[in-house]
Amino acid sequence: MDSNEKHQLYDQTIDGIERLIAAETDRIAVMATVVCELHNRFAWFDWTGFYRVVAPGLLKVGPYQGPHGCLEISFDRGVCGAAARLRQTQIVPDVRAFAGHIACSHSTRSEIVVPVLTPQGELVAVLDIDSNLPAAFDEVDRVHLETLCQMIGRVG
Repeated sequence: MDSNEKHQLYDQTIDGIERLIAAETDRIAVMATVVCELHNRFAWFDWTGFYRVVAPGLLKVGPYQGPHGCLEISFDRGVCGAAARLRQTQIVPDVRAFAGHIACSHSTRSEIVVPVLTPQGELVAVLDIDSNLPAAFDEVDRVHLETLCQMIGRVG
């Protein structure tokens, strides 16, 4: 898929998500809807889900689609922990080259993790997407998924 096609797919997906969640005030319901839409529209997304902040320095699995994920991840472990700790999107083209990668699934080859922040800057979750393809994520994914996570951060 070329860059323009990917932009169009994200635009259509985000527009649909906006319509689905327009009146929703429950962040977990919104996360479940977002995960469902993303996972079913992007064929290369093999695990799509949220890890929620449940205690200082600790993430716990939230709504997801795909095979089982890790139940808990501390901020000092893996790609999700790095995104939470640094509050910055992490794009990992080859998870085998990422020191400290947590292999929840041995088939995962690449990953993108995007923090979900409230307008006040509070970290509430991270959106984690794994692919069985190497280098599956790029700047197009980053831009659109960050926009989506900003929407989620405003809910509740």
